[in-house]
Amino acid sequence: MTRRHQRPPAVLIIAGSDSGGGAGLQADLRTVAAHGVHAACVVTAVTAQTSREVRTIEPLAPSVVAAQLDAVFADFRIRSIKIGMLATAAIVRTVAAALARHTPVKVVLDPVMVATTGARLARGDLATILRRHLLSRADLLTPNVPEAENLIGRRLRSTDDLPSAADDLMALGARAVLLKGGHLAGRRVSDLLVTRDGRQRWFHHARIPAEGHGTGCTLSSAIAARLAQGDAMEIAVAGAIEYVNRALRAGYRPGLGRLRFLDHFRARPQTTKR
Repeated sequence: MTRRHQRPPAVLIIAGSDSGGGAGLQADLRTVAAHGVHAACVVTAVTAQTSREVRTIEPLAPSVVAAQLDAVFADFRIRSIKIGMLATAAIVRTVAAALARHTPVKVVLDPVMVATTGARLARGDLATILRRHLLSRADLLTPNVPEAENLIGRRLRSTDDLPSAADDLMALGARAVLLKGGHLAGRRVSDLLVTRDGRQRWFHHARIPAEGHGTGCTLSSAIAARLAQGDAMEIAVAGAIEYVNRALRAGYRPGLGRLRFLDHFRARPQTTKR
């Protein structure tokens, strides 16, 4: 069989749609494409969203989410999964049940609960449902500081608080945690990767003077794309962080709001592999 007729590896994106195109499913698909990997997708919710606000959120019926999941797994060679906005407890349970039914692959869980604009993207106490049903299925959990606070139930005030918070998130079941420190004050941003074998690695970089839209979505999708290409976790995380920084520096403002959208293709890695 020639390479042209082989089934390439694919990343499965499970996320909500952003009508403004800056975050969510749209950012995820551009990120995976920029890494030279095929992206399949499962839509969990539709949002009416601009560069300034989230106007409406309409979660899909869990049966529709389940049908999409079964269709994708039946046809594509899924190497990794990125999970973003899930919106409701019923959708969380639906996704968890699908992961239990299908062949295990690398799962990157971005516990999306609030948009960059401040709008809530989840109904009810989603943190409890995520802890109960999905954290134990995550090979990598990628919360920002507010998301981590929701999951562990306490405030994080400085970079010094990140190691113990990451340990607490690991205790909830995740196999590795990338705790992102961008919401903490300071000229430098510090992210912490903790793995099940006790390894810790800090990633430090200068703060870019812009408020980006879709950075968390892009980061988790870039990690999933690199895992699908065979990178080890630490290498995938390091490369994805560099990619997001390049995409944000090259970003632009297509709407009337202050948010900078990432330029996923100008930041694409120079080499890709399948």
